[in-house]
Amino acid sequence: MSAHESVEASIRSTAHFMGQNTLQPLPKKDFTYAAAQHLLNRAGFGGTPTQIRALTEMGLDKAVDYLVDFGELPERSSGLDFRGDIMRQPTREEQETARRARIAGDEETIARLQREQQMRERTDRDQLASMQRWWLARMIETGRPLEEKLTLLWHGHFATGYRTIENSWHMLAQNGLLRRECAGNFADMVRGIIRDPAMLKYLDNDENRRNSPNENLARELLELFTLGEGNGYSEQDIKQAARALTGMTFRDNAYFFDAAQHDTAAKAILGRSGNFAGDELVSIILERPQCARFIATKLFRFFVNDAPQPSRDGLDLTERLAKELRDNRYELRPVLRALFRSRGFYAPENHLAVVKSPTQLMVQTIRSFATPTRDMSALVQAGDLMGQQLFQPPSVKGWDGGRAWINTATLFVRQNVVVYLVTGRRPQAFDWSPSDMAYDSTHLVEHLRDASMSLDPEEATRSLLSFALAGDADAARLAQLNGFIGGLGDTVTDDRIKALLCLIGAMPEFQLC
Repeated sequence: MSAHESVEASIRSTAHFMGQNTLQPLPKKDFTYAAAQHLLNRAGFGGTPTQIRALTEMGLDKAVDYLVDFGELPERSSGLDFRGDIMRQPTREEQETARRARIAGDEETIARLQREQQMRERTDRDQLASMQRWWLARMIETGRPLEEKLTLLWHGHFATGYRTIENSWHMLAQNGLLRRECAGNFADMVRGIIRDPAMLKYLDNDENRRNSPNENLARELLELFTLGEGNGYSEQDIKQAARALTGMTFRDNAYFFDAAQHDTAAKAILGRSGNFAGDELVSIILERPQCARFIATKLFRFFVNDAPQPSRDGLDLTERLAKELRDNRYELRPVLRALFRSRGFYAPENHLAVVKSPTQLMVQTIRSFATPTRDMSALVQAGDLMGQQLFQPPSVKGWDGGRAWINTATLFVRQNVVVYLVTGRRPQAFDWSPSDMAYDSTHLVEHLRDASMSLDPEEATRSLLSFALAGDADAARLAQLNGFIGGLGDTVTDDRIKALLCLIGAMPEFQLC
């Protein structure tokens, strides 16, 4: 069986029918260490055994509130030191200089201006690379993991890519918008995104004028952002929605409404008629039941189970989430609170049922094992090799996610990333990384010491496997580990623990959370 097939088998093996009332709260007595770890993995990026035990002791309600009400927690320094003037528009003086040079055939001046523009473009690309490292570091270090997890979700949902926009500041501004609104009201987020310079540029709405409407933003607003492809709208609705979005553009780094280019005539959209503009368009869309169901499905696949075909209980939970969205007028925080407290979220069929994205894999490995972060540039590059480059989704559809993350090439990189994080050793290297960041892995089993401070090697091996795979240690897997290196032998040492972690990181189950 191939590694890819093993991952598929691991996912399929969790499926079973569990009954209805999937949004009913989990009994508080069932919020065990395993349930707390499941919550921390899904609503964040995992945690150490100590952090999981602390969450368990809070109990279900307080643990969920702690994660969901992240705005009450202090925010660490953002570390932002980026410029918004790199890709600025030429000044009037620069425009006049260029105009005169073209008229006079002044090749030297034209060449100088071109070099200056190319320098700004290189500087902006360098800044984008710094932003990628900044955001990855923020996910690793944050004390508000759900905030970053949601920002990553909406980054893939309202997908824009730097290669099209070519303005790192606009990408950063959109990232900030998604973070501010990530657990707020979905309607506010949509209204923000149709004013976002990065999105306006990416989908050509800066060229959407009343005499020649551009349909790109309107199409994706209906098709990918709110209702779902072919789900309750027509081509005529798209055309009319494009008219409602005319005149919505930007100047420099800020949204600008060009009233002269806005179509003020009556429009007929989704069965409603009137002189609609962007905000009214969003309100009309969110009134459709398809919208709540589409967003509920997005939340379900991201947080609960990304199997191509949801089970009957998966469909039930999705419908209940959609009703919560409608009842709460698209306020996301109450919906997330209900989801993370629900029986359905903790059901066995939803354990190890989401394939870790490359970002989740790296950040969760670091946060759970408490490894050094190593070289951030190397991790950004590894994420790209595994199919997820931050600030550069492959298309307006974002990342497919799920099983699309796994193939023979990406699985090889995934295994090497774990080895690198645990040991500091790079692929194809003959010596340890020049970065000598020490990592003592024994903290992962310290809680198992008895009164005499001794450790039972067999118990330590079982505990490591259960912790790394977020579930009870499988007897066959334990036998494999013991067969490869004799488990932890007679003495639990740092080197043996690291060897076990590297072996576990190569298991198909480790690709799931």
